[in-house]
Amino acid sequence: MNKIAFFLSAGLTSLSLSVPAMAATKIQWWHAMGGENGAKLEQIAKGFNASQADYEIVPVYKGTYDETLTGAIAAFRAKQQPAIVQVYEVGTGTMMAAQGAVYPVYQLMKDQGEPWDQNKFIAPVVGYYSDTSGNVLSLPFNSSTPIMYYNKDVFKKAGLDPETPPKTWAEVEAFSRTIIKSGAAKCGFTSAWISWIQTENLNALHDKPYSTKANGFGGLDAEFTFNNDLTIRHWGNLKKWQDEGLFKFGGPVGGDNAPPMFYSQECAMYMNSSAGRAGVINNAKAFKVGFAPLPYYDDVIKQPLNSIIGGATLWTLKGRPEEEYKGVAKFYTYLQKPEVQADWHQFSGYLPITEAAYKLSQEQGYYEKNPGADVGIKQLTRVTPTENSKGIRFGNYVQVRGIIDDEFAALLGGKKTAKEAVDSVVARGNEQLRDFESAN
Repeated sequence: MNKIAFFLSAGLTSLSLSVPAMAATKIQWWHAMGGENGAKLEQIAKGFNASQADYEIVPVYKGTYDETLTGAIAAFRAKQQPAIVQVYEVGTGTMMAAQGAVYPVYQLMKDQGEPWDQNKFIAPVVGYYSDTSGNVLSLPFNSSTPIMYYNKDVFKKAGLDPETPPKTWAEVEAFSRTIIKSGAAKCGFTSAWISWIQTENLNALHDKPYSTKANGFGGLDAEFTFNNDLTIRHWGNLKKWQDEGLFKFGGPVGGDNAPPMFYSQECAMYMNSSAGRAGVINNAKAFKVGFAPLPYYDDVIKQPLNSIIGGATLWTLKGRPEEEYKGVAKFYTYLQKPEVQADWHQFSGYLPITEAAYKLSQEQGYYEKNPGADVGIKQLTRVTPTENSKGIRFGNYVQVRGIIDDEFAALLGGKKTAKEAVDSVVARGNEQLRDFESAN
């Protein structure tokens, strides 16, 4: 090698050694998970960051689901949006209507050359988050469904079989009377989420349409129709059962008063999200907990359909630098790994959203060691969803849930009959749908 070539070579080598490694592209992920689940979410992000050196997922807690969605909308308008935002299921209609703001996940994965097979997700999840052509728009992350928890010790004390929970509403009523009469507990049952559990899932389980236009999936011009005999009957029963002391109202929105009534053994049965499993186990150490599907009216349907999902998905927002989207797609591939999903499912109580994660959890013996942990997934997948049990999709539905709470409170307070309350929900709710339709 001549001297010039040598010095050039040496100089290049020296130069290459002195230049620092390229910094990883930072990608913001806005989310609504606090507490233990929030800490676990950050652990998942760290796992991805450690698996490669090009991208860094930066989780940012933005408060409640409402606050996270509102914040993301405001940020997008100010051109300061994150690449990823976690949005709860009732925000799906709002996100779908935000044309130009959303980068559909199926398109993102295709554009970035990442593998994408939506058939790997369990059917109800795919159905809920798909467009009319069947394409999944956001990445399923934390999905849940409502189930019933019950106090096995109270059942035994009341002379009931602790391994045989009530299947029907008639049995819930009869069991509650037996429990109270025996003195085993002061209250038969309580429930969180009157909207999600006692209205939306009620109609899905019984194969009743919630609205026209395939429960809102078929267009923004849908109209609510759930002021049917079933909803009116059930709301009337809840009022009657409250007056008799069999049922205690858990409060509006998510029903924050419901869990303490179950943990303190005041109420023997409790209906809430399957994702509340870890909280129930941690707070109910004084007694044995049973897990069961939601009850149904066996004179309306002989075998109930599937329940519908709650929880949230990850939406990708447009308007970020192009290099971020490659990292987002790789992160989504990482999140779909069976071991990542199974670990998240087993830790949080959210459903295993892929068939592979469910199978892995079975192979690991998780359900054998944790009886009842698969009640939600079995209930959600026990039949092929119909148009009435696929889920619901409406704009302004956060406001509609507020209306449901208002009218249910008026019913319990004796200000309205069940028919008046449910009819009012539908009338006021349809005004919200028309407002959203005209705005979009």
